[in-house]
Amino acid sequence: MKRSFWCMTVTGLLISATLSGCFGGPAAQPAKEPTKTDTKENTAAPPTGGGGGGSGGMELKQSPMLDGKGLPALKDRLPDEPKVANEMPADMLKTEIGTYGGTLRTVTSVIGWDADVFVMSNEPLLNTPGILGKEITGNVLKDYKASADSKEFTFIMRKGLKWSDGKPVTSEDVKFSIEDILFNEELTPVFPAWLRAGGKADGAPPKFKVVDEYTFQISFDQPYGGFPIRLAIESWRGYSDYILKPAHFLKPFHKKYADPKQLEAKLKEGQYGPDDWVKMFNDKDVTSRELTKPEAIGFPVLYPWMMVKRSDSTTDYERNPYYFKVDAKGNQLPYIDKIQSALVQNIEMVTMKTIAGEVDFSRESAALIKMPLYKENEKKGGYRTLLSDMHVTPTDIFLNETYNDPTWRKVVQDVRFRKALSLGLDRKEIIDTIYYGFAEPGKMEDPTYNVNEANKLLDEMGMKKGADGFRLAPDGKKFSIAFEIGAQAPDIVPLTQLVVEFWKKLGIDVTMKTIDQTLWGSRRDANELQATMIWTHTPLWYMADWGQNFWGRLWRLWLDTGGKQGEEPPADVKKFYDLVDKVSTSPPAEAIKAIEDVKKEMGKNYWYFVHIENVKQPLIVNAKLGNIPEKGFAIAANFSGEQFFFKK
Repeated sequence: MKRSFWCMTVTGLLISATLSGCFGGPAAQPAKEPTKTDTKENTAAPPTGGGGGGSGGMELKQSPMLDGKGLPALKDRLPDEPKVANEMPADMLKTEIGTYGGTLRTVTSVIGWDADVFVMSNEPLLNTPGILGKEITGNVLKDYKASADSKEFTFIMRKGLKWSDGKPVTSEDVKFSIEDILFNEELTPVFPAWLRAGGKADGAPPKFKVVDEYTFQISFDQPYGGFPIRLAIESWRGYSDYILKPAHFLKPFHKKYADPKQLEAKLKEGQYGPDDWVKMFNDKDVTSRELTKPEAIGFPVLYPWMMVKRSDSTTDYERNPYYFKVDAKGNQLPYIDKIQSALVQNIEMVTMKTIAGEVDFSRESAALIKMPLYKENEKKGGYRTLLSDMHVTPTDIFLNETYNDPTWRKVVQDVRFRKALSLGLDRKEIIDTIYYGFAEPGKMEDPTYNVNEANKLLDEMGMKKGADGFRLAPDGKKFSIAFEIGAQAPDIVPLTQLVVEFWKKLGIDVTMKTIDQTLWGSRRDANELQATMIWTHTPLWYMADWGQNFWGRLWRLWLDTGGKQGEEPPADVKKFYDLVDKVSTSPPAEAIKAIEDVKKEMGKNYWYFVHIENVKQPLIVNAKLGNIPEKGFAIAANFSGEQFFFKK
C-alpha cells in the first residue's frame, strides 16, 4: 500500500508524506502567564457584553449569551484577580483574542463519559503549562509556597472566586472537604495514599491548618517535593479530589451538619435506607471524574462549562457565568458558549460521525490507523486533521505475573521468558502496519527483533515443543497465553492480532478475545486478566503510571493498602516501586533525573512491553476553530479548550 498520497501538517510544517520519519521538534519550554505582548489579535472584532469595571487594569467583558439574564456585574462574578489563561506555553500556541458564541460538538461511545469534555472542563488546583511538568503555576488556587524542606505547603486562594451558583469559594470549603470528608472514616474508609507522607499507603496523614479566609496550609512529617505536581496534573487530578468541594451545597447532606429530621426526610425522599446517609452524600458529591455523568446537573462547579441537560443520545453543557479565567484583554472565558456531546454505539460510529463533519473536536477516539480515511474526507467534512504528540505509549503489552495459576507464574515471572517475548516482537512491522511510520521503537527495553535468540531463551528454560509445535510448560502441558482486550482505541485489536502471530512463531499458543469494556475493567480489578493490551503514561514522568495494575495486580494491591490486601511483591518489584515513589515525591527538577533509574529497571526486567514510543496522534478539529495548538501533546489542546473559538 502506498502511503505518500496525502499531505498533513506536523508541528506547523506542511510536508508531503512518506509517513515514516515525520516526528516533532524539540521539547517546548514552559512560559509565564500570557501578557498582551504574547497574544495576536484576530481580525474579528473583540467580544462585547456587559461587565462593569476592570480588574487589574483590564476592561472586563462577557459573552452576549449572558446579557439580560439578571446576573451580577461581571466584576462581581470574577475573582479580584482572575486567572489570565496560560494552559499552553507561548511557543506551542500563539494565542489569538477570540470571539464569543457557538456550540462545540464532541462524540463518545461510552455511556456517561466523554474524555474530551472531561479534559476540557476539569480544573486542577494548580497548573503546568502544556502538561510538561516543568513549571507549576496557579490555577483554581492563585499561588502556593513550599517550605525549604518541602514539608509544609501554603496555598493562596483567589479572593472573590465563586461557585457556578454564585456562592463564594473560601477556605471554609477546604476545611469542610479535608476535615469532614477526607478525615471522615465513614466517607473515606481508605485514606488515599497520595495524600499521605511520601505518597505511600503507610505514610502519616497530613496536618491541615486554616490561616485565614483565603489561605490554608497542608504539611507532612517528611519531605514531599512532588506534592504540588500531584495537585497540578498527576492522574488528571481536579480540585474536587478531596481538597475543595462546595460546603454550602453538601453540608445539608452531611450527618455532622444536617438537621436530623431534615436529613431523615432527604433519605426518605431519595429512597435511601434510614442509615444510608453516606451513600446519599457520595451520590450528591459529584467529583471531577463524574462531571460528564447525569448527576452533575445542578451541582456547583468551577468548570468553564456545566452540564444542563442529558438525553439518551446527547449531553448539553453551557458556559459557567462565574468562570474565573479571562484572556489577555479581559474577556471572560470560555469563548464558546455551549458543548454538545453525542453518544454513539461504538468506536466505528465515532469515526463515521467524525468524517461526516458532525464533530468539531475529536482527540480521544482518533487513531493513526484511520488517518487515510480522515484525510480523504477532510475537505468534504469541513475539518482539519492535525498530527500532535501522543501523551501515552498507546498499546503496551501486559502479562499478569500475579495471575492465580502457579504454572503460569513460574513461567512469566522468569525474566528470560519476558525477554524472549520482547525479542519476538517485530517493532518495524508494528510501526509500518499500524502506525504508518509515525512512531519509533521503544528505547527502555532492547528493541531487537531476533526470533532465533528468543527461541534459545525459551529452550534454555526447558520449554520444549510438543507434537503440535507448541511449547510446553514445566508441568508438561501446553503453555498458553490468553489475551482479553477491550476496544478502548482502534489500534488495540489489530495490534493484538499481530502480537498473536508474532508469538506463535516462537511456539507459544496465543489466543485473543475482545470483551466489553466494563467486563474488562471488572476482570482487571479481580485479577482475572491473564494478558491484555492498554496504554500507559510513560511519556509523562509525573503520572507514576507504569502499568502496575496489569503486570502485577496483587502486588500493586498490597502496596496501595499498606499490606492489608494482595500479595507482598518480591525484592526486585519493591525496588521498582521505590524508584517510582522517588519520582513522585521529588521536586520536578530532581524527578526528571530520577525517572531515568525507573527506565533502567524497566529495561533490565521487562515488567511489561513498551514496544513503541514517540507516537503521533491525530487531532480532528473544525476548520474554523481557532486557538488550536499544533505542537506538543494532543491532549494538551483539551486543557486550553476554554480558549477555543469559532472564526467568523
